[in-house]
Amino acid sequence: MNQPKLDLSPKVSDEIRKTTCYMCACRCGINVHLKEGKVAYIEGNRDHPVNKGVLCAKGSAGIMQHNAPSRLKSPLKRVGPRGSGEFEEISWDEAYQIAADWLEPIRKDNPEKLAFFTGRDQSQSFTSLWAQAFGTPNYAAHGGFCSVNMAAAGIYTMGGAFWEFGQPDWDHTKLFMLFGVAEDHDSNPIKMGIGKIKGRGARVIGVNPIRTGYNAVADDWVGITPGTDGLFILSMIHCLMKAGKMDLHYLAQYTDAPVLVNNDEKSPEYGLYLRDESGKQLVVDRVTGKLTAYDKPGVKPDLSATHRAKGVTHRPVFHQMAEMYLSDEYAPEAVAERCGIPAKRIRAIAAELARVAFDEAFELDHAWTDFRGEKHKTMTGRPVSFHAMRGISAHANGFQTCRALHTLQIILGTVEVPGGFRFKPPYPKPATAHPKPHVGMTPGAPLNGPHLGFVHGPDDLALKDDGTPARIDKAFTWENPMSSHGLMHMVISNAHAGDPYKIDTLFMYMANMSWNSSMNTGGVMEMLTDKDENGDYVIPHIIYSDAYSSEMVAYSDLILPDTTYLERHDCISLLDRPICEADAAADAIRWPVVEPDRNVKGFQSALCDLGAKLGLPGFVNEDGTQKYADYADYIINHERRPGIGPLAGWRMGEKGLQSGRGGVNEGQIDNYIENGGFFVEHIPDGATYYKPWNMKYQEWAVGMGLFDSPQPYLFSLYVEPMRKFQLAAEGHGERQPPGHLRERIKETMSPLPIWYETDQQGNEGYTINALTQRPMAMYHSWGSQNAWLRQLHGHNPLYLPTKLMRQNDLSDGDWARVSSPHGEITVPVMEMAALNENTVWTWNAIGKRKGAWALDTDAPEATKGFLLNHLIHELLPPKADGMRWANSDPITGQAAWFDLKVRIEKTEAPKESRPEYPPIESPVGKGPDKLAWKVGK
Repeated sequence: MNQPKLDLSPKVSDEIRKTTCYMCACRCGINVHLKEGKVAYIEGNRDHPVNKGVLCAKGSAGIMQHNAPSRLKSPLKRVGPRGSGEFEEISWDEAYQIAADWLEPIRKDNPEKLAFFTGRDQSQSFTSLWAQAFGTPNYAAHGGFCSVNMAAAGIYTMGGAFWEFGQPDWDHTKLFMLFGVAEDHDSNPIKMGIGKIKGRGARVIGVNPIRTGYNAVADDWVGITPGTDGLFILSMIHCLMKAGKMDLHYLAQYTDAPVLVNNDEKSPEYGLYLRDESGKQLVVDRVTGKLTAYDKPGVKPDLSATHRAKGVTHRPVFHQMAEMYLSDEYAPEAVAERCGIPAKRIRAIAAELARVAFDEAFELDHAWTDFRGEKHKTMTGRPVSFHAMRGISAHANGFQTCRALHTLQIILGTVEVPGGFRFKPPYPKPATAHPKPHVGMTPGAPLNGPHLGFVHGPDDLALKDDGTPARIDKAFTWENPMSSHGLMHMVISNAHAGDPYKIDTLFMYMANMSWNSSMNTGGVMEMLTDKDENGDYVIPHIIYSDAYSSEMVAYSDLILPDTTYLERHDCISLLDRPICEADAAADAIRWPVVEPDRNVKGFQSALCDLGAKLGLPGFVNEDGTQKYADYADYIINHERRPGIGPLAGWRMGEKGLQSGRGGVNEGQIDNYIENGGFFVEHIPDGATYYKPWNMKYQEWAVGMGLFDSPQPYLFSLYVEPMRKFQLAAEGHGERQPPGHLRERIKETMSPLPIWYETDQQGNEGYTINALTQRPMAMYHSWGSQNAWLRQLHGHNPLYLPTKLMRQNDLSDGDWARVSSPHGEITVPVMEMAALNENTVWTWNAIGKRKGAWALDTDAPEATKGFLLNHLIHELLPPKADGMRWANSDPITGQAAWFDLKVRIEKTEAPKESRPEYPPIESPVGKGPDKLAWKVGK
C-alpha cells in the first residue's frame, strides 16, 4: 500500500508561556505558544480559575492585536496642527524632558492645572497613586462614562455589585435573570455559567430591548422599553410585597429593614437613622421589646415595632418600604404601557421569581456563626440569581434603577446565599469601608488623600472654600454628589470652557476621547483644536499614551507609546480589580512573553521614569534617585501598607512564603510565572456564603489583608447619605446646594429606590430610542483594527425593528438619515425582528476615522461604519431658563449614553456614511494590503 505520510500531530510551538489575556475585561488565563521567539498560537489555560481553558474569538485573535500594523513605534512630538496627525519621532529622554518642562512648573505653583485621566486599563491603584503624588485633585478612570451607576449603587446598597464584584452561584441557581447585559464584558465566565445551569435545566430570563448574545439563548426574552427597567423592577417588588413573598427573616437579620428612622417632618434629623452614642443603628428587639444596637448578641430585630422618644416617632425602614412600594403607582397595570411589558407578564415573572426562591429553597449542611454570635447548623439556599450591566446603568435614572434591582434581590433573600448572587473578594465591602474623596492641595506636595471614594453627606463634597468645584470634572459636587468614579466625559468640555477653571496639561492614557469615547464627537475635536485670541490652544498641552495609532493620537502634542499586552508587566491586583471568584481570592500578572521590537515602554513603567524625573514622593529614594526601575520593580517592592503589596501571592513570612500579608519577595513575579501567571487562595469551608455576616469569612479576610479587622455590616435598603443631601436641599445644615439644584436633589435622591423619567427637555419630535452594544468579538476600539476580528464586524448597520422599517419604507441595505436635537448621521440600515418596536441600535466603536489605526482610507469601518456618538451631546438641550445641564445621572454623574432619542428618514444612498471627516495623517503609515501571519517553517 502506498499511503501518504501525514503528520497528525504537527509541532505547534517551541515553547509555551502562560500569562493573562487583555482582549476584554475577563482577564482569562492564556497559553502563548512561541515558535522561533514569535507568537504562533494562543489558547486558554485549563488551570486558570477564571476561564478553565475556555477562550473566545477575541482571546485567540490576540496574535493579531500584538502584530497590528497600527502599533506605535516610538515617542512622538507633534509638528503639525493638532488633529493633522503630523509627528516626528523622538527619544524617550526628549519625551520625558518635554513632559517635565510642562509639568514641573504647574506642580510647583498650581497642581490642579494637571488633569490626569486614564481609560480602560487595570492599574488604577497605581495611576491614582502617581496622580496623588503629583498633587493634582484631577484624576479618574473611565468608570464615570461606563459603569459607575452599577458599582456605586451596589456598594452603597449592599457592599458590592455585579460584574467584577460578584457572580451568580452557578452550581445551585435555578433561575437566572439578566438586565441590560451585552456580550462584550465578562463573556467567558457568563457563557460557561449559562451552559452549566442550562445543562441542569435552569431557566434564563433576559431583559434587554435587543435580543442578541445571552438574551438570544434565554428561555424568555423581555424586550423592555429603554430606561424603564427600574419601573419594571419596582413593579415586581410591588407584586412580591403585596403577595407577602419576602424573606422576612433575612430582612430582619441582615439588612436595615428593622432599623428605626426619624419620622418627624419638622425635625432637622427627619429621615435619619436612630443611633446609639457610638453611632450604631438601633432596632427594637422582638423578644424584649427594648431598643438595642443592631449587632447586640442575641438580638432579634423587629420589622414592625416603632419607637417614640422625646416626642418623635421612629419607624423601621420596612414600614417606609411598604408604604412606598405598595402604592398603586407601582402596580403592573400602572407601569405596563411605559415599560412595554403587559401587566400580566410582569405579574407572571414576579410570581416565577417567588416560586423558585421559596418553593425550591434548599439547605446546605454547612455550619456557620454570624456576627451576633448565633450559631447556624445549615445555610438556606434560594436558587434565584441576577446579573446586570451597562444597559440599565447608562441612563440618567441608572443609579436608582441599579439600587432597585439590588432591593429586589435582597427582599427575596438571594444575596450571598446558596443559589443566589455571591460576592468576589475583596468584596463585600460597604461604602463606609472605602475612603472619602480628597482634594486638599499643597503646591509641590502630594494630595492629602485618594481622589475617589464614597461620600456620606454634604460635608464630604469636593468643594473649594468658596463653594465652587475643586475638580475639573465637577465630581462630588451638588450637580452629582455621589460620583464615585469621576466624570471623564466632562473633562475636555469643562477644560475648554474654563469651568470651573482653566487647566494647563491634559494627560490621558488609552482614552479615545476624540472619537468613540466621547459624546459630541465633532464638538470635542473642535475643543481640542480651538485657539484663544492669542493664537494659543485653549488646552495648552496634551500628553497621550496608547499602544496604537488611535484617533486621539492625532489630537495630542506628545505621545508616549505603550506596548501590547504580551510585551509588558501588568498587575491585576486585589488593590484594584482582581480576577477573584466567589470561592477564592485571586490575582494575576502579565509579563513580557515577548520583547518589543519597537522603541516603546509599558505606560506604567514610563510613569515610574517620569515620576522619578519630577521627584515625586514615593517615586524617588531619599537621595533623589529613581525608586522603581520599572513597573515590575514597583509590583514587587511597593507596599500600600505594611505587609500589603500589589500582589497577594508568595509574600515573605517568618517561616517562608505565605499568602495575603507578608514582606517583599524579590522572586515574587517568578513565582507567578511558574504558576501560570496567577495566584489563588480558596475561602475555607463554611465561609463561602453569608460573607458580610459570617465571622469565619471575616476573620479569613483579615488574614488575607482585605481589611484590618472584621467589618460585618447591614445591607442598606435605605441609603442614609442620600437623605442627608435631601435635608440640605430642604434647608438644613451649613453646607447648602445652589437654588437651581434644590428641587432636583429632593426629587432624585430618595434614600429608598425610586424611578423617574429621564430629562427629555428639547426632544420634541425625536421619539425613537437609539442604543449601542459591543459585539462579543470586539472590545472598545481595539477589536475593529484586528485583522481577524474585522472579518466578523467590518462595518455596522443600524438595526431597525420591523415596525419602523415598514413605517419608513425601508429595506435591508437602504440608507437613512438619523437625527437628534444635537446632530445627524446618514447610515445603512437592516431589519431585526427581535427588537423593542420603538428602538434602533448598532454595534459600538466599529466606525473609524480615516487615517487612524493604519487602516486604508476606503476601509469599510471608515466608509460604512459609523458612531451614534455624533448624535449625543455631553449637555442636555437648553431648558426654558437657558441652562444646559450635563447629560448624566444627577446622582453619580454617569454619562447617560442610552437616553438618546432620534428621528429616522429614508434617504438616497451616499457614497459613504456621514458625517465625513477628512483623513488624518498616520504616524505609523498604512498597513499592508494583505496581512498574513505565519511563524516558523
